Amino acid sequence: MKILMVICAALGYDSFRRNAKAAFWRSLKTSSMKTVFPALTCPVQASLRTGLSPDGHRMLANGFFDREIRRAMFWEQSSDLYKGARFWEGYRARGGRVAQICLQQSLGSDSDIVISPAPIHKHHGGMIQDCYSRPDGLYRQICSAAGSRFNLYDYWGPFTSGNSTEWIVKATEHVMKAEMAGLVLSYLPHLDYDLQRFGPGGKEEATAFAFLEKRIERLHDLAKIAGYEIVVLGDYQIEKAENVVYPNRILLDKGFFKTRQVSGMLYPDMFGSGAFALCDHQVAHVHALGVSTADLAAAFKSVPGVAQVLEKRSGAGEVCLTLLAEHGSWFSYRWWESKGEAPEYASHVDIHNKPGFDPCELFMSLWPPFSVSQDDRRVKGTHGLADGASGDVLLASSLDVVSVESLAGLAGRIAGVLP
Repeated sequence: MKILMVICAALGYDSFRRNAKAAFWRSLKTSSMKTVFPALTCPVQASLRTGLSPDGHRMLANGFFDREIRRAMFWEQSSDLYKGARFWEGYRARGGRVAQICLQQSLGSDSDIVISPAPIHKHHGGMIQDCYSRPDGLYRQICSAAGSRFNLYDYWGPFTSGNSTEWIVKATEHVMKAEMAGLVLSYLPHLDYDLQRFGPGGKEEATAFAFLEKRIERLHDLAKIAGYEIVVLGDYQIEKAENVVYPNRILLDKGFFKTRQVSGMLYPDMFGSGAFALCDHQVAHVHALGVSTADLAAAFKSVPGVAQVLEKRSGAGEVCLTLLAEHGSWFSYRWWESKGEAPEYASHVDIHNKPGFDPCELFMSLWPPFSVSQDDRRVKGTHGLADGASGDVLLASSLDVVSVESLAGLAGRIAGVLP
């Protein structure tokens, strides 16, 4: 048996019910499924591949804070960043081959075929677009088959579009046609972009879903021809974003978070700060760097938009606070009040240097030219919570797996049917 797993960003069950029209869905068993908490890209994908909760695999956000070097890092790609046995380890031990196409944290030795965006950033600005691939040369083969190179500007930033999903579908088709792997995991990203830009339920969602639906149909039809069973799933559900909360401003006002002024811009002083909030959609991890967690918890008591303040252990094992947003709210990493105080990276797509996730990178600013917006009010969709209907994502499959109640439980079910 060969299996294709298609992970679709922001494919919530409600979105599926509102927009699904293609006839091929009737050939699949479909159901709703609970995602994991935090319902963020990296934690969800780690849970899918290990069957563990985020507390188990220790991938708690799309970024993490390293206390030893006092630096927040987002979107790092080593597969060693999350712990736990991959559900396909037995399959590989029996001679099976596994492909990961554009999944997060896929660079390592736990799979045989890998394609992942990996640009080279030049010293004086700009970048050389490229993808990491295993085996070496696979990326060039896919580019030839697809008729184009992977365009990172389609994948994230103000110019993102369905072209990113289209290229990844072509890469997946190439791997399947060449019979490179018996288990193929492919990540299709673009539905998420318009749901963050415009929110769920509108014409933009319908258009983006229709585009995605046609690409899933192509993979579904090829899977039948090439002898693959198919599993289609969402990772989280987008809800409307109506209110912004600024944890680092609160910490700054309380004297816990410190900044240093550089040419009028306020940069974080992680060495002088007593606390820092790593913000990621509807979840923020507040790291205590010399302040008691009790004092930090008091700082967020009764803050509008903050639903809960939990004491948890971070991925590194330290005790920190986790803030959960109220439904309709999300956390911005920004600490400055005026645009003139913003760090230089705030006006650019800079996913690795910003100490927090910034959905404003999806919007262009009118001035200065080629900059991104700093207006958090433009963001209309968010995610991260997983309670109630907010945790329901789509599970559709040619296999009898739709009775699985949660995304983490899917790993064991798929492992059980692999040859």
